[in-house]
Amino acid sequence: MDRTRWHIQAKGDEQLAVAPMDGSEPRIVDDYIRHITAVLFAYNEDRVRSARMRVRAAIHHGPVEVADNGFAGRTVVTTCRLLNSGPLRAALAAADDADLVLALSDTVFLNTVAGGHTTLPRSAFRRVDIREKECESTAWLWVPGHDPDALDPVVAAPEADGSRDPAAAARTGAANSAEHPTAGHPGPGIRSTYKSRNLNVNNFHAPVDLRGGVVGFGSTDG
Repeated sequence: MDRTRWHIQAKGDEQLAVAPMDGSEPRIVDDYIRHITAVLFAYNEDRVRSARMRVRAAIHHGPVEVADNGFAGRTVVTTCRLLNSGPLRAALAAADDADLVLALSDTVFLNTVAGGHTTLPRSAFRRVDIREKECESTAWLWVPGHDPDALDPVVAAPEADGSRDPAAAARTGAANSAEHPTAGHPGPGIRSTYKSRNLNVNNFHAPVDLRGGVVGFGSTDG
């Protein structure tokens, strides 16, 4: 993982890092976040509580546009909404001794943790609904060293028995992302509903090496 290839945009006490699409996503989610956690622990170990450095982190995946003042596009907006979301802030407040809390977008979680491409177990994450301004999505929270079920109820995911608001479930797709398919059985993790707002179109005008990649095909008629 070569961080010299990352593009960094500072924003007050925040930082937006844009990494190349080089297959390093699992290492960013796993190795890089673990490294930051270890560095924070070492930094905070001999400091009084008021002098500790505590970090919120969010990771999303998608195309990024270059704008006059930095980076733009839906991917950037979603990442910022995850970072500043109520559930992530609540998790940091609930886990008072934690140095870092992480939010993964649903896409990143499914492609890395749930896909078995990191050393992080799915059970370490807690699913939450994010509703920040124009952003309504599912995210997965991880607080290193903490039981996700022990976090404050304000960050709790909807109950698995379906007691949550059906309209909210339809908006976030939580009913589909709560479980993932097993080998040979599609299961509720497979979504067959076509949603144009979730569609990314890439136009290739030259040969593309897709070795190690995953390509999905769908039709606009559902």
